[in-house]
Amino acid sequence: MTTSPTVPRQRAQPRQDAPGAPPPGPSRPGLLLFLILTGQFMALLDVSIVNVAAPTIRTDLHASGAALQFVIAGYTIAYAVLLITGARLGERHGYSRVFQTGLAVFTLSSLVCGVAPTTGALIGFRLLQGVGSALMVPQVMSLVQRTFTGAARVRALGVYTAVLAGGGVVGQVLGGALVSADLFGSGWRPVFLVNVPIGVALLIAGRRLLPVIPGNRERSLDVVGLVVLAVAIGLLVVPLVLGHELGWPVWGWVMLAGGAVALAGFALVERRVTARGGSPLISGRVLAAPGLLPAAGAIFLVLCGFAGFLFTFALHIQAGLGDSALRAGLIFVPMAVGFGTAGLSWQRLVPVRLHRPLPMLALLVAGPGYAVMGLLARHGGQVGVAEELLLALVGLASGCAYSPLFARALGRVAQADAADASGLMVTVVQLGQVVGVALPGTLFLSRVAYPAPAGDSGAALAVTTAAIGLVSLGGAVFAARTRRAVQPVG
Repeated sequence: MTTSPTVPRQRAQPRQDAPGAPPPGPSRPGLLLFLILTGQFMALLDVSIVNVAAPTIRTDLHASGAALQFVIAGYTIAYAVLLITGARLGERHGYSRVFQTGLAVFTLSSLVCGVAPTTGALIGFRLLQGVGSALMVPQVMSLVQRTFTGAARVRALGVYTAVLAGGGVVGQVLGGALVSADLFGSGWRPVFLVNVPIGVALLIAGRRLLPVIPGNRERSLDVVGLVVLAVAIGLLVVPLVLGHELGWPVWGWVMLAGGAVALAGFALVERRVTARGGSPLISGRVLAAPGLLPAAGAIFLVLCGFAGFLFTFALHIQAGLGDSALRAGLIFVPMAVGFGTAGLSWQRLVPVRLHRPLPMLALLVAGPGYAVMGLLARHGGQVGVAEELLLALVGLASGCAYSPLFARALGRVAQADAADASGLMVTVVQLGQVVGVALPGTLFLSRVAYPAPAGDSGAALAVTTAAIGLVSLGGAVFAARTRRAVQPVG
């Protein structure tokens, strides 16, 4: 009887720390990392898993083409627009609390997506699912920044890279398997319902494992900056997500121009907030962190290439070669394994003397690798052993670039700026993926209209992968500028 009051007092003790002070290390770091990265994995999974179920959703709910596109894209739009807002809310109200809130919203919205009776309801619930992800995902990087240091942080970022690599591929495979199984005649609905038991388990475990890090209410919310940035990202993301499906209408170009203007307006707003002594959403101190801007530029281009290749090659496999979505997902497994392996083990894969130039060298390998994949596919032949080995090499090279670049981007950010930097980097990752699907996807689809012979599809892929290769080489230029940001890890 006398022991029960001691538990709340022990758990509440960290709230006495100063808001900017680093919390004590997690008592179970492995379990903590597993918990938050499983949440991250679910959020990534839901970007791609619905693509496989789209034809079944269209038939079952009698959805129009535009409505179906919003079912697929609504999640990504809400997610991308609100990521930086989610990061700032985590800083103000506590990373663990906002992670749990976002996880609860994501889990509940997955449930209602899975039982949605109409297309309109499904679109609304998908937007809500994106809101949950935007609250949950930025806290992952903030919690890594605040609870891991030195070599432990680098290892945690490596695991994060492996999760990022696996999310899209597992989404393809799992989505294809669930839809094909048609469990109890449920068709497409399990692609959403699969999140529910996992989310509930994470919510229960989170009450025990998540550290209690106090929020910093001293920093104002910068509401004007939040609104202007959300508008800017929305104006950029919506046409990029929907443009290639709708034939790049005039309103899309108007929105893109408006997004550029809104970004300029955001810069002015942030400058004024700083001049008044307020707390800007993205402070100059964060942007001035050694290595952050060139690393962010390189990561953006890495993910443009990686996501663009996954999207266009999957189209070629399914629409050009006539393979199933499940087989398309399985073909990408070597690439995901290579990416994830590099994220976990890049420090051991290459000699120490190559650690500093590694991201640049890796992108100099990945760029030509993409182009060669297109050349091998240009005649419309099936994917063979040579192509699978090359996919593994490109994945390995991309992971050897991405993981150390992420460590360099965040390695010298002050603890007090962890949320701002995390929100910025997660947004860069998301925008890189969106642009990677939109621009290479448009280049590919502009050169082939399905149904088309496999050779025509392969020829379009060869041109597209050549462009993707050039994007990766551009990333190598940015990566070369991050070498001075390398710091010893002990």
